[in-house]
Amino acid sequence: MLTIRLNNNCSIPMLGFGTWKLQGDICEQAVSDALELGFTHFDTADSYANHKRVGDALKKSGIKRETLFLTTKIWYEKLTEIEVFESFKRFQEELQTDYIDLLLVHWPNKNVPIAETLKAMDQLKRGGSVKSIGVSNFNVTHLEEALNTGYEVSLNQVEFHPSLNQNDLKIYCDNKDIKVTAYSPNGQGQDLSIPEIKSLAKKYSCYESQIILAWLRQKGIIAIPKSTKKEHIKANLESLKIKISQAEIEEINSLNTNKRLVEFKFSEF
Repeated sequence: MLTIRLNNNCSIPMLGFGTWKLQGDICEQAVSDALELGFTHFDTADSYANHKRVGDALKKSGIKRETLFLTTKIWYEKLTEIEVFESFKRFQEELQTDYIDLLLVHWPNKNVPIAETLKAMDQLKRGGSVKSIGVSNFNVTHLEEALNTGYEVSLNQVEFHPSLNQNDLKIYCDNKDIKVTAYSPNGQGQDLSIPEIKSLAKKYSCYESQIILAWLRQKGIIAIPKSTKKEHIKANLESLKIKISQAEIEEINSLNTNKRLVEFKFSEF
């Protein structure tokens, strides 16, 4: 699996398996299928309420923990120092793991100093319970505030797809050596019907989703597509074999309409 380095102790596979909205047996089966097909990178969050099922699938697979990469996120309402420690202890129990590869702040919260949150996360990292720390859904202003604390911000996980190509944010992250993970890479399915994407899929004899995943990967962006269908999970993995031209990358770049599907819902943002 192609990886990209987050820090001296941690490299992240550029293609992962997302678990947003996956619950119960469906979640566990999807993660099991992804493991069977060769995925090693799994993304979850406390707010997804599926830690236990993700952990069960990973445990039952018999695959060595050190060969897997696990990301989870602390919800924006639980970012005080004591809440970070309490949440993390529960995460370990639910996911049945001694450590988390990547721990993220899940949405910014102006009511809790980001320095307090990152300090607690940094303590977990120094203690060996976390390999790398980062954020999710942070804009440039949020990132600047976080970086000014002096603590590590290795990655920013955001909504990113052809119709929401957050180029300015990506450039800022590149300049600060912050890696970007794209969630909802297919625009929750809507971007699969874009004519230019369909045309490229026809040219390369592949799925539209594979074109989008290739576009993201070649831009240096990690992607975490989600699916409950084994054939789609396999197709996502096989996107790693596809390479499009620089001109085609630019063509997809031009499709941006700033169409955000996941709104900044909370007034404090």
